[in-house]
Amino acid sequence: MRRRKRPLSARYRPITVERLVGELADRIADADPARWQRVAIDGAAGATDPAGLADALVDPLRVRGREVRRVSAWDFLRPASLRLERGRHDPDARYDDWLDASALRREVLDPLAPDGSGAVLPALWDRERDRAHRLPRTTLPGGAVLLLDGELLLGRGLGLDLTVHLWLSPPALRRRLPETEHWALPAYRRYDDEVRPAETADVVVRVDHPHHPAVREPA
Repeated sequence: MRRRKRPLSARYRPITVERLVGELADRIADADPARWQRVAIDGAAGATDPAGLADALVDPLRVRGREVRRVSAWDFLRPASLRLERGRHDPDARYDDWLDASALRREVLDPLAPDGSGAVLPALWDRERDRAHRLPRTTLPGGAVLLLDGELLLGRGLGLDLTVHLWLSPPALRRRLPETEHWALPAYRRYDDEVRPAETADVVVRVDHPHHPAVREPA
């Protein structure tokens, strides 16, 4: 598939990590205080740090009066027998088969829809031991924020109120991704081609230089 060029109108504003966290916390906290907010931090594993950014948002959101629940998409992978059916290094399997998107919707995101119960399962599958976690559900009060980290999350029909994508240029992605993970590069290229997260996410943060991020400005 031929890749389309990124629009020339995309401009990025340099920002400190601290300011980025503050701006995101303000935006999330300013949403309807009576409604749950489902926020996804999306970025290539091993090359970006979506979990770190999600963790950094917890205390600022609590200071702003929001209860927070952290969930990782890595705790909603399919069992190894399904996930690795085509081998451990199949990029299409990583893109299509690793995440149990249906379980993530059912157990985490749909309960936080406007008509949901608020009862969230914090983790489903322990990928290291390859068995279910068997954790109890947690009921979140109205106005609570769910912070979800993961990769390849957009374009799956997940019910999300705010999406943040940590974007890397192709050379930076290759440079930052450990060599042992280069087999996954076609999955990330496919994600860029088919979903175009650097254009479709609500907030896009360029992280070619992780200590000097830049935020996409509106076109």
